[in-house]
Amino acid sequence: MHLTKVLLHYFIFSSAPSIFISIFFLLLLPKSIIPFEELQILIFCSLFISFFVSLRIGFMALETWLIKVKKTFSYSLDSARVSPPLKNKLVIKKSGVGVLAFEIAGIMSKILHLCECLSDESMARFRSESIWLEGVRKIVSNDDVFLLGLVCAELVENLRVIANSISSMSKKCQDSSLRCFDRLFDEFANSGHDPHSWLMGSKELTSKIKEMERFVTVTASLLREIDELVLLENELKKSLHIKDHDAGIKEQKIIDLRQKILWQKQEVKYLKVKSLWCRSFDTVTKLLARSIFAVLARIKLVFGVGHGHGYNPSSLPLSLSASALVYPFENSNSFLHVSGPLAKNPPNTREAHGFFGSNSMILKPPSTTLGAAALALHYANVIIVMEKMIKSPQLVGADARDDLYSMLPDSIRFLLRARLKGMGFSASDPVLAAEWREALQKVLKWLSPLAHNMIKWQSERSFEQQNLILKTNVLLLQTLYFANQEKTEAAITELLVGLNYIWRFEREMHAKSMFLNCNGFLISQCSC
Repeated sequence: MHLTKVLLHYFIFSSAPSIFISIFFLLLLPKSIIPFEELQILIFCSLFISFFVSLRIGFMALETWLIKVKKTFSYSLDSARVSPPLKNKLVIKKSGVGVLAFEIAGIMSKILHLCECLSDESMARFRSESIWLEGVRKIVSNDDVFLLGLVCAELVENLRVIANSISSMSKKCQDSSLRCFDRLFDEFANSGHDPHSWLMGSKELTSKIKEMERFVTVTASLLREIDELVLLENELKKSLHIKDHDAGIKEQKIIDLRQKILWQKQEVKYLKVKSLWCRSFDTVTKLLARSIFAVLARIKLVFGVGHGHGYNPSSLPLSLSASALVYPFENSNSFLHVSGPLAKNPPNTREAHGFFGSNSMILKPPSTTLGAAALALHYANVIIVMEKMIKSPQLVGADARDDLYSMLPDSIRFLLRARLKGMGFSASDPVLAAEWREALQKVLKWLSPLAHNMIKWQSERSFEQQNLILKTNVLLLQTLYFANQEKTEAAITELLVGLNYIWRFEREMHAKSMFLNCNGFLISQCSC
């Protein structure tokens, strides 16, 4: 009886398969161990228990299956409710910028260049060096406020040109806010309103600058590799059409070229993935838009323009030391300080023309400057030609002298004729020639840098589409663009008068030397 109770407890807490196996072994036991009546009761109880166990397991399995069906059905309904139709998916498919990657890399390079110009070191250099160039002080202006206003206005103008390029590219974006970039940027420039929080903090901007530097570098490498691939493909075409006497050498050359082309295509494909080529218009435009917002905020902070327009100075990018402040506040509690040159335009004028319009007015050269007369680049070339002649006057021929004279405008010719009237035809005084050389070097010391900067500034903007990475830091105030025309022409006339004297002096000394050598030769011949 005790054994029967034990087996009954075992059956209650066992699974159905184990119960059936136990019953099979019980039937094999002899009757002396367990009576037949007890065995019947035990078998009946075990079968009853196994039935309920199986029923319980069946209900549990059914419940689990029903739960899975319910989840699957609800997920399908949610997906059908949220997902747009197939046609919309095809419309919002974002494609890469493709060949426009090179133009975009150029835009990024210009933004990086502006960030460099607005760094603490660059701004301190503008204040301590650029506006203190001797040539700038002599023929442009000696007013610090005016000169720093020109720096601010030119940086803002460069930013406006970049913004126009971004605006044209933003029309290809899917994001509606990016398509309205031009309106949002003007709104931020005029009022400081930033509805989409595009203005970045210093840490985020530092990260974005590194990202743009990497994109520019990789895209420049992609351009070089594509050019190399084109050269290899052209070489293969030429090799296929050239008739070579040795067919084996020609075949081997073609095989090598095809292998090189295969490797080159793989390299181009890899660089396309890493560069801007495969990035979407939305991704690229968002990066450019946020970066240019940060640059504009930096300009306003550094030059003290438009504080209180609504943007938060604490979130501005890049560090700002006291030495970098171009227009330091007279009162630290004042946030409405406006820079000197911009204050020349009344507030209602700035409101009427907008932030960019008022800065464009500052860059318009006065009527007394070379920029207004469209002579800045021409006079720069004249000065550089004279600089070469002054270094080696003995090498200047009559034709070169005539060519220089033909480059002079009527105003300088009139001044030159007036200056040369009082000078004699003889130029044999070595002391006077030395004094002229010294005087010419002093003039060239401050005038020549402005002429070279004018050429550099112009050439950079003429070929900026071909250069993805800008390398110069020349501003308009460092050129002849804002130079006073009367003062510049007076300096050029002084150079021409001095050059005329030392050129004639060198010719007379050379003729005298030749005469003496000839006389010495004749005397030696006669003595023989």
